[in-house]
Amino acid sequence: MSAYPFAAIVGQEPMRMALLLNAVDPSLGGVLIAGQKGTGKTTAARALAALLPTSRVVAGCSFGCDPATPAAWCDDCLAKHGGGAIPLVEHRRPPFVELPLGATEDRVVGTLHVEEALRSGRRRFEPGLLASAHRGVLYVDEVNLLDDHLVDLLLDAAASGVHHVEREGLSLSHPAKLVLVGTMNPEEGEVRPQLLDRFGTSVMVQGLLALEDRAEIVHRRLAFETDSTGFAAHWHAAETRLGQHIERAAKRLGDIQVPPSIVTLAVRLATEARVHGHRADVAILKASRALAALLGHQTVTPKDVAESMRFVLRHRLPDVPMSAGDRVEKRLDQIERAVMSDSTEPAEAGDQEEEDFASLLEAMQVPGSFAAGSILFSVEKKTLKQTRSNPTR
Repeated sequence: MSAYPFAAIVGQEPMRMALLLNAVDPSLGGVLIAGQKGTGKTTAARALAALLPTSRVVAGCSFGCDPATPAAWCDDCLAKHGGGAIPLVEHRRPPFVELPLGATEDRVVGTLHVEEALRSGRRRFEPGLLASAHRGVLYVDEVNLLDDHLVDLLLDAAASGVHHVEREGLSLSHPAKLVLVGTMNPEEGEVRPQLLDRFGTSVMVQGLLALEDRAEIVHRRLAFETDSTGFAAHWHAAETRLGQHIERAAKRLGDIQVPPSIVTLAVRLATEARVHGHRADVAILKASRALAALLGHQTVTPKDVAESMRFVLRHRLPDVPMSAGDRVEKRLDQIERAVMSDSTEPAEAGDQEEEDFASLLEAMQVPGSFAAGSILFSVEKKTLKQTRSNPTR
């Protein structure tokens, strides 16, 4: 069965935007999605992996090394091709790797291949889930129930893009550039504050209340289960455009300008929120830069910062638990008003890239899901007129 298309997900705009920001810049450190079961968390994570572009990898490499970046190769690729030999190349779809709740540390980070060591006397490393998820999505359901040590390992890799392994006297490094998606139901327990702070972004989700939204969810889901191939084909054009847009945004990320005034603004927001440490300051800037890349901006604007900071500060507020939805929103509003009131945004004409992104977002919606102030509707767009003539729309 094909993965449910990302573009066909109804509503849940903040969740989708948080995922897109991390797809553009995986070094953001992952996204924590908190909410009740049945709100599309797993569906969205799987759909994101299917949306990511195909990768060029060194043929036969267990870690999926990029042939264009020898400096980031694993030890095996360096040993085979580091002397100047040109490696063979193959194309690989971005993986979607789901971490089982009872996974051991060996399963996550990898382990020494004991059989070969006993048979030949050579030590060979058996890659773990972190290696398997390189250049794809690593999904951790019920991350709040996972051992803290394993969560630390996952967050280290998500932030750095590299995993260092020390096992049974074996020392090696391998690339682990991945989008980490953790989900949790707050009713089943919270994540410790020390670990919460290490997630780059977060979002709270809940079931949609508008009748037309709920009807559209049922409508699309039944159509998908009846004919997943046909449903995917119907959304193929939108999926292709969105995937290409993400790829272009990721490529231009390093060219986005971040003026000193924007750095000051991010620091002021983090300070006003009274967060601990400095991770939030950096994450606000990274998320703002990723949003600017998605919108086709050449320079990060105050509006980019104001919209992005909500994903970064939501789970870091020291005086309000993440699960207290209304209180969190009220506190974020207070922070925005206190800091943004004297910020002026330079006029920037909308370009074709922003218009394309706006039309993509518009095409994903149904009438009842147009939420006032939603980050996805920060650019002007017309209301999509829906028809029921086609069962997949």
